[in-house]
Amino acid sequence: MDEAIGSIVDYLNENDFKEVVLVGHSYGGMIITGVADRVPDRIRRLVYWNAFVPNNGESLNDMVPPQFVGLFDAIAAERGDGSVVLPFPIWREAFINDADLETAQRAYDVLNPHPIKTFKDRVSLKIDPAEMTIAKSYLNCTEDTALPHHYPWHPRLSQKLGLFRLVQVSGSHELCFSNPLRLAQAIIEAGRD
Repeated sequence: MDEAIGSIVDYLNENDFKEVVLVGHSYGGMIITGVADRVPDRIRRLVYWNAFVPNNGESLNDMVPPQFVGLFDAIAAERGDGSVVLPFPIWREAFINDADLETAQRAYDVLNPHPIKTFKDRVSLKIDPAEMTIAKSYLNCTEDTALPHHYPWHPRLSQKLGLFRLVQVSGSHELCFSNPLRLAQAIIEAGRD
């Protein structure tokens, strides 16, 4: 996680980018939070799209149900390469339930394995997101069942942002595959001044 955060910080610094709107999806919420903590003067707004919102010292595994941690560990152990790729039936029903089978399969075929270590890495922040003065938005896809409904993305995670703009849109966790135009419109709504 630290390498991912550092690579974006370096990119922003090397190119002297300012007034940046960072969008983080799912695990990407961990990354954009870390980037904003390190270079707040370069960020205009953070957009969390069905994303994890960590406070200092939290990991992704701290924000998911215990059975998910067990599932991730079991998959990584079975793969033997330290990464997680969910089986298609789980991914299909939980992550892209609003797409037809062909779209779901095509999307699944381009996924990359996710390193298990990043689920366990704890983010190091000087201040938690609620105290950050950067503008924040939470983009919530209302049919996202990647997490059980008793562990909702919003309001459970969004409330950790303090003051934020809420944009809700119908769709699954992977709206980028099932309805990319609607997602783009929602990102524009979430990222506007």
